[in-house]
Amino acid sequence: MAEASAPPAKRARTAEQDSAAPWVEKYRPKTLGDVAAHQDIIETIQRLTAEDRLPHLMLYGPPGTGKTSTILAVARQLYGSSYQNMTLELNASDDRKIDVVRNQIQDFASTKRIFSKGFKLIILDEADAMSKDAQFALRRGIEKYTRNTRFCLICNQVSRIIPALQSRCTRFRFAPLPSALVRERLTEICAAEGAEHDEGGIAAVEKVSGGDMRKALNVLQAAALATQGGAIDAAAVYSCTGNPLPSDVEGAVQTLLNDKMSQAFAALQTLKADKGLALADIVREVHAHVWTLSLPGDVRADLVIALADIEHALAAGASDKMQLGALCGAFVKARSAVVAARQ
Repeated sequence: MAEASAPPAKRARTAEQDSAAPWVEKYRPKTLGDVAAHQDIIETIQRLTAEDRLPHLMLYGPPGTGKTSTILAVARQLYGSSYQNMTLELNASDDRKIDVVRNQIQDFASTKRIFSKGFKLIILDEADAMSKDAQFALRRGIEKYTRNTRFCLICNQVSRIIPALQSRCTRFRFAPLPSALVRERLTEICAAEGAEHDEGGIAAVEKVSGGDMRKALNVLQAAALATQGGAIDAAAVYSCTGNPLPSDVEGAVQTLLNDKMSQAFAALQTLKADKGLALADIVREVHAHVWTLSLPGDVRADLVIALADIEHALAAGASDKMQLGALCGAFVKARSAVVAARQ
């Protein structure tokens, strides 16, 4: 209603801002009803909110699974137009020192609103990046201000949160989003944006994102821009993300399994140079493909361990050329082990 009564110039500016906004923000759920996944968690939080029994929360799980969107939707449902005054949102990876807990958080939590019922809400995103000292200080703050403040800690790795904080919160785990749900949502957004696409393109976005809806939307928007109005297909998705095509991975595995080590080494170097691929991405996709091969259990185990060692070495900054040789050598050993097992 307010939007309809706004001046035409203001409505035009709003429409222009919406069209230029990143899709990940443009299509972020605004209410709990808009959150598509984790219905069991959503229903539990809705019931606690309706009964005014919301505890301190800890939402954890992989990125892009709806943790932040869920608690922001809860805050909007609780406070409505008073949302800004009743909510303090901090990204703990930036504001993670003990001074933030002692000053900013405690200043907000300790103040009470006159003639106002209910509690305030403090949202600490990426709380697993907080220092241990800050977490211990936060523990005391949670105890002290429980009467008029609720805390929501959001993190990817719950093991980095001290046990004293974990025990003071009700924990909910947000698992990676189901493939069917991700594809359905991507199809809806393509229709809303008028972006042409095929099933292969949507499947490629879903595969690349790995259940991370934030990543999926960013990849989808990048592919839509890269095609310049054309159809979003698998080739466009893999090209704009720098991931190897499934056909390239299949070819690389066949080369590693059948060619001599020197030939395989040269072929993979050519593939890297021609397609602009990172060895780490090739190793990751080859690792996934290894599980589809018909190999003896001990051979597969040795090969997977070797691939893990190569990935770890690459992450630590080891030479690509030397690790490419290690990759070829691992498959040579696997071939020899298969031959020995058959004999």
